[in-house]
Amino acid sequence: MIELRNVAYSYGGAELFSDLSLVLGPGSFHFLTGPSGAGKTTLLKLCYGELTASSGEVLLFGADARAMDRDMVALARQRIGVVHQDCQFLDHLPLAENVALPLTVAGRKGDAAQDLADLLGWVGLTAQAGQLPPQLSGGERQRAALARAVIMSPDVILADEPTGNIDWEMSQRLLTLLIELNRMGKAVLVATHDLNLIRAAKAQVQARVLRLRGGRLQSAGVDL
Repeated sequence: MIELRNVAYSYGGAELFSDLSLVLGPGSFHFLTGPSGAGKTTLLKLCYGELTASSGEVLLFGADARAMDRDMVALARQRIGVVHQDCQFLDHLPLAENVALPLTVAGRKGDAAQDLADLLGWVGLTAQAGQLPPQLSGGERQRAALARAVIMSPDVILADEPTGNIDWEMSQRLLTLLIELNRMGKAVLVATHDLNLIRAAKAQVQARVLRLRGGRLQSAGVDL
């Protein structure tokens, strides 16, 4: 569904990484780890068309991202759910409306009511539906961010340090939701520094662990 072929990316005249290849196929689960500044967030942005590779090919659902116009990229992004490291919400809107924003933007708000209610129940936020974002805890915000990322029923879930600011119990809960999505056939890619989270996941799902370091992407194997 998303494929990177011999991709390089340069930032400020310096090459961040090169010769990077990755395939996110249906039902695959990947963890991306590596030191700060290695380019994990940049790699995720290449996967959803936010950035353009300096060289190599990025294929979004079979189409070359470099040849896609703005409308084509927007359509591809409807099939990609992104959970950002700093989950941003509109503080003047209640949680339910924030989660439903992708449907609103796509002109599908009218048929969202039942799906939205089911989704909030799935992430355990039914009681918080009317609360404003500043009233939510860190864990509630992260689960809301995941709900917003999947409300369009995407084929691919990309999560950038989704458990970075929450406790272990909430991290486990978020991981359970990601594994459930994966078992529904979604491709999942999680960038994280949390090796305990990776170990917990590998006990439940067949996950590939990748390490981005020194400008190269390598399989981390079982050595964590």
